[in-house]
Amino acid sequence: MSAADVTATWHGTGSATAGAPILTATGIRKQFYGVEVLHGLSIELHPGRVHGLVGENGAGKSTLMKIIAGEYRRDGGELRLDGQLVDFGHPVEAAASGVATVFQEFNLLPDRTVAQNVYLGREPRKRGLVDAARMRRDTAELFLQLGISGIDPGRRVGGLTVAEQQLVEIVKALSVDARVISMDEPTAALAEHEVGILYGVIERLQARGVAILYVSHRLKEIFDLCDDITVMKDGDLVSTGPASRLDHLGLVREMVGRPISTFFPDPEPGTEIGAPRLEIRGGGNEQLDGIDLLVGAGEIVGIAGLQGSGRTELVEAVFGSAPFTRGEVRIDERRLAIRGPRQAVKEGIALITEDRKGTGLALGQSILDNALLAIRSAFPGRTRAARARMDGVLSSLEVVSRSNRQEVRALSGGNQQKVVLAKWLATEPRIVLLDEPTRGIDVGAKVAVYQLVRQLARSGVAIVLVSSELPEVLGMSDRIVVLRDGTVAGELPPTASEADVVALGTGAEEASA
Repeated sequence: MSAADVTATWHGTGSATAGAPILTATGIRKQFYGVEVLHGLSIELHPGRVHGLVGENGAGKSTLMKIIAGEYRRDGGELRLDGQLVDFGHPVEAAASGVATVFQEFNLLPDRTVAQNVYLGREPRKRGLVDAARMRRDTAELFLQLGISGIDPGRRVGGLTVAEQQLVEIVKALSVDARVISMDEPTAALAEHEVGILYGVIERLQARGVAILYVSHRLKEIFDLCDDITVMKDGDLVSTGPASRLDHLGLVREMVGRPISTFFPDPEPGTEIGAPRLEIRGGGNEQLDGIDLLVGAGEIVGIAGLQGSGRTELVEAVFGSAPFTRGEVRIDERRLAIRGPRQAVKEGIALITEDRKGTGLALGQSILDNALLAIRSAFPGRTRAARARMDGVLSSLEVVSRSNRQEVRALSGGNQQKVVLAKWLATEPRIVLLDEPTRGIDVGAKVAVYQLVRQLARSGVAIVLVSSELPEVLGMSDRIVVLRDGTVAGELPPTASEADVVALGTGAEEASA
């Protein structure tokens, strides 16, 4: 089907009348190995509306999405499209019926072009051969209709950014005339300006009458984008209805099943900021220049800035992954030249990276083995003692699993992050570097991470907190250091506003002076 055909079909009414749902799931049940994980869930998706699906990790959101996508077969209930009963046995069947899903893990072939990925298995043909020119032309037209520029249909997908690949997935869904598109954490790996592009694409999809099921842990996006919100917990429906019926705290309360007066807990009683624990003077390398940073024992210093400002590069330099090549670093007033991660760990430094699956965990190994990774590497003589304590550590972090022998890949994102934290707690660090510590985890797990950070500060650990979520930086930090272009743009108190941080990070404050 050409892009022109897709446009014509979008403007047709089909069998769905105004106000009637395009897709209805009623009483959906699903079980794995005799354990029911969805208990009769129901949801309706309407044309031109964004329907937010929220809940803690393990609530059943992904399972429901995969049933709608045809990846899982339901064990009970029914699925109707335009009022007709459907039973998708494969995602290809769902796509052929106009139901597409953009999963967090992309389903693209990196060595093929954008156009080849968009029309994979449905390539237009001319005299029996693939019509490559038409395929590129139709792909370009689809991008144009969504207001997307700068992506060449002939470019290899492996050379695209994560944000560009996300857009290719959406265009791929449109190329099959999708009238229902499910999006699973579509902004999890996107920079701030890229999120704005996605917002614009979603608005254009709405204008064309596409129904969107939107899953995200970022509550700001839920309230920015969604017309309706369904809340799930432990496989059950908590509530469903217009987004206007809830505010942020009301939504959190429904998600976690208990009241939360604030996302960010106050400092633990007795927390005091002590002597300098980490000090950087004139630190620099290929990405950073002139970095001056002081973090006291028991202090939480937030690092803010735009994507590419040097936030991750800073913690990697401290940890020795990409060391400082000039300037000096002092730990507890001792001058050190940290040249690698193993040395950093031995000096009491821990780094929780932003990519827990890629660099924080060995997904094929057990929870226990992952929790012992750092101690085995840096302090092998302490492994036996750490193993004896680990059950208590994992229990105190409330890691939900069948046993500590379970593969870590089977855990929810929040529980995986807790295992990463357990791995570093075992080393008894004096300095903890947190790079996007709550990315992709649910609200309840975020609060648990925040509480742990407060406890570490209470025990005298110096903490550097890097986050792209400004409320997190403002809510958890004793001071905020803003980076811009690999340098320190300025420092702000925790009473600063988001606008203050953005002004420093973008240089707007200097421009207006």
